[in-house]
Amino acid sequence: MNSIPITPLTLEVARRIIWFEPPERALADPIRFMAYAMTYARHEDMRVIRRYVSDDDLREALDHAPPGIIDPRSWAYWNSKMGRYPPPPPPTRRFGRAADPLSGNTASAAELSPEDQRREGRIAWQRIRQQQPSTSDPEELRRRAREDWRAKYGPKEKK
Repeated sequence: MNSIPITPLTLEVARRIIWFEPPERALADPIRFMAYAMTYARHEDMRVIRRYVSDDDLREALDHAPPGIIDPRSWAYWNSKMGRYPPPPPPTRRFGRAADPLSGNTASAAELSPEDQRREGRIAWQRIRQQQPSTSDPEELRRRAREDWRAKYGPKEKK
């Protein structure tokens, strides 16, 4: 997809559509920006954006949209505008082994039995726990908490 140029108008539109980050950063990833635009842009905003974005660019943005940004209504609308009816399924989030491109395994979570999914989840959890060093003893934590509480709320010494 072609990049969207940074102009005063596009910066204003980007600031309104992706309000939680700087507009220059929002425009840096045109596919992600278009996913937000397809969901949140007003008609006037889309007129500005369409000066720089072709129908092919919109189709590419739909094909590569990050999951979770475009709501179902907008997904159906923009796919119908691009001549895709019925619309293809929206992008979905993938977790675990199905989402890990480095694992080399392309099996989806749906192909695994529930027991295999639990086993993999347990193994992943154990790896995370091994990476985090256990530096605190539960008894020591309780003792310190008791002392802190007594220091803050315990009986005051008379002078």
